[in-house]
Amino acid sequence: MQIDLSGRTALVTGSTQGIGAAIAAGLARAGARVAVNGRSRESVDAAVGRLRGQTDGAAFVAAPGDITTDDGARQVAEAVPDADILVNNLGIFGAKDALEITDEEWRRYFDVNVLAAVRMIRGYLPGMKERSWGRVLNVASDSAVVIPVEMIHYGMSKSALLAVTRGFAKDAAGTGVTVNSLIAGPTHTGGVEDFVYELVDSSLPWEEAQREFMREHRPQSLLQRLIEPEEIANMAVYLSSPLASATTGGAVRVDGGYVDSILP
Repeated sequence: MQIDLSGRTALVTGSTQGIGAAIAAGLARAGARVAVNGRSRESVDAAVGRLRGQTDGAAFVAAPGDITTDDGARQVAEAVPDADILVNNLGIFGAKDALEITDEEWRRYFDVNVLAAVRMIRGYLPGMKERSWGRVLNVASDSAVVIPVEMIHYGMSKSALLAVTRGFAKDAAGTGVTVNSLIAGPTHTGGVEDFVYELVDSSLPWEEAQREFMREHRPQSLLQRLIEPEEIANMAVYLSSPLASATTGGAVRVDGGYVDSILP
């Protein structure tokens, strides 16, 4: 299967590290011109340097800006006026006792994990519809379906993101633009390493800590290991391509079989 995104411009939010950086690299390897986003110019420039080192000859654009604010979103839009592919990857997560989650934290998770994506879709979807081609991909989580008791606020935000995806897919019906969400399972990133050590003995070596985490906190996983960011990126690149033209309004799983369902 050959995926060619030559001539396409992609914007990946929250792409200075982790899953976002892996998706940015994957899109660039497929030929897209990729805009890398993070809150600060310094973090974005450093990420662009790393990505260029990983992807020989690929084209990257720095698009710094805090997209949880209107001013930050405008800053990104100035760097990337039009995008053919929008990947809403920005997200926060963390463990918190259910009854200790404050109103402020509920709002923050909604603002970052849901409203920021809506803001970016509102900015870029009209242009895609006018050009009769585009891809919007919202990175959700298995936690949208299997709400974890240790982070209900996170699960809530990702469930909302699935609803946002389905709604905007209907708005884009018949235009040549697809809108999908990606249900990512437990993934090995630096942030997740910190999260794992919040839940298991911090003195354990990483491989042992990972196994303990999966055994005790994610026993449903059929993969029985954390997913690597590149494995998430492979699906993201496919959904961003012309080959996925008949997939829209969907919640596509890359979850290692974590969600116990025979439906996508």
